[in-house]
Amino acid sequence: MQRPLAASVLTVVAVSLAGCSPAAAKDTRSPTAPTGVTAASGSARTVHVMWSAATDDRAVTGYEVYQQGRKVKDLPATTLMTDIVNLTPATPYTFTVRARDAAGNRSPHSAPVPATTLAATAEDRTPPSTPKNLRATPDGSHAATLTWTPARDDTRVTAYDIHQADARVHTVPGTATTAHITGLRPGTVYSFTVRARDAAENSSPDSDPADLTTTPAPGAAPNTAPTDLKVTSTQGEVTLTWTPPKTGAPVKEHQLFLDDSLATTIVWGADPPPGRATYTFTVPTTPGTRHTLKLRARLPDGTWGDFSAQRTIVVS
Repeated sequence: MQRPLAASVLTVVAVSLAGCSPAAAKDTRSPTAPTGVTAASGSARTVHVMWSAATDDRAVTGYEVYQQGRKVKDLPATTLMTDIVNLTPATPYTFTVRARDAAGNRSPHSAPVPATTLAATAEDRTPPSTPKNLRATPDGSHAATLTWTPARDDTRVTAYDIHQADARVHTVPGTATTAHITGLRPGTVYSFTVRARDAAENSSPDSDPADLTTTPAPGAAPNTAPTDLKVTSTQGEVTLTWTPPKTGAPVKEHQLFLDDSLATTIVWGADPPPGRATYTFTVPTTPGTRHTLKLRARLPDGTWGDFSAQRTIVVS
C-alpha cells in the first residue's frame, strides 16, 4: 500500500516543478553614452552642463554628472541639464556625463568637455537690461529656433537663460543671440521668454513672451488653443485679453487655470463678444507674488480644446 502513495508524491513534485517559469532575463546591457555635452560658465562660481538623451534597450532611469572624474550630481532621466555650483573663480574644470538604467548598468562616460569659471569681480548688484525682440520659429514638429536682440550690462552679459512656461529649459553663452530648443511635441503651443545674466548671477527681467505652435503630426487635428493671450496686473486685479480659437461656431465658454489649477469657467451665454475676448478678476495675494495663467475653450462637440500658451505675471 506504500507504492501508490510514493508515486503520488512524486507526481505532485513533478507537476510543481513543471509549473515554475524560468527567471526573467537579467539586464546586463548598459545605456549608450550621452552625446552633445556642453559646459559653459555663467559666473565666477557656476558652470551650466547640458547633454542629449542617451538610449537603452529598456529605459534610461537617470544621469550622473562628473567633475574631474568625481560624481557631483545624480539626476532623473527627465533632466538633461544642471548647474554645478560652489566652484573656484577663474579655474578650469572638466565634466562628463553617464547614463544609468534600472538594473544599475552605467554607460561609458561621455566625451569630456572643459569649462573655465569667470574671474571674480567687485560686488555687482546691477542686473542686465531686458533682452528685446524675441522671436520663436518652429523647426518641424519637435524643435524651435529663438532669436533676440542682445541685452546690456554695466560689466558684461555672461549667459542667456531660456524659459518655457516659467521653467528654464536652456542656457547659452552671453555672446549668443539665438538658441535651438529640442524635445518639443508636435502640434503644441509653447511660450518662451529669455533672461540675461551677468557674472554676479544678476538676472534681467523676462523678455516679452514669444509663442509658437510646432508642426502637427501627419493626420493630426488642427490645434484649438486660444491665441495671443496678454495679461496685465494693476492693484490686485488681473486682466486677460485673447483671441478665441476658430471652431466653426461661437465659443461660449473658456476655462481659466491659475498656477495649473482650474480657477473659474468664463461663460458668455448666447452671444459671446466678437473678436478678442476680455476678462478681469481679482487675485487675493500679496503684491509681488508670481502666478501662471492659461486658457482653453469648450469646442462645439462639448470637449475642451488645447491650452493656450502660458503667461506669468507678478501681481502689483
